[in-house]
Amino acid sequence: MPSGYDDGDDIGIAPMTARGRNWPCLRQFCVFMENRVGRLNELLRHIERTDLRVVALSVVDTEDFAVARIMVDNTDRAREIFALNNFTVIENDILGVILPDDPQPFVSIFMAMVSAELNISYTYPLIYRRARNGAIAVHVDDIDQATHILSGLGHTLLTEQDLLEDDLY
Repeated sequence: MPSGYDDGDDIGIAPMTARGRNWPCLRQFCVFMENRVGRLNELLRHIERTDLRVVALSVVDTEDFAVARIMVDNTDRAREIFALNNFTVIENDILGVILPDDPQPFVSIFMAMVSAELNISYTYPLIYRRARNGAIAVHVDDIDQATHILSGLGHTLLTEQDLLEDDLY
């Protein structure tokens, strides 16, 4: 059973994601909310009071609504929280890439995508470190190709299992 997982019953079986925790990709939740005072606080309160650790958060808003892109250390537990609290959520895959120990870490990652003619839709930082290096979330139009390209060039991709384990903060 993953550490920190407690679904309230004593069965001891934790559901697994469809692709498994070692697939080199992360799950991102896009939570749709009314753009009103306190709504983001309400979302984060539900998440953090259940011992989930937020590892990434990005908010895009308009006058009427907002979308919070959020990643946590235990996606199965997050699904339960969102469902129990009636949040409107869409899930998608996103790459988590360790920033290389390089004078231009972003350039080395993004040039690989440009060379493969992959479009980067958006990126944001992850609250995760490994061996002094930070990490970023990258959404691209072809995850499988991006995974192949980045891995082939020696970039380290994060898995859901990495998020369950303690990082080096």
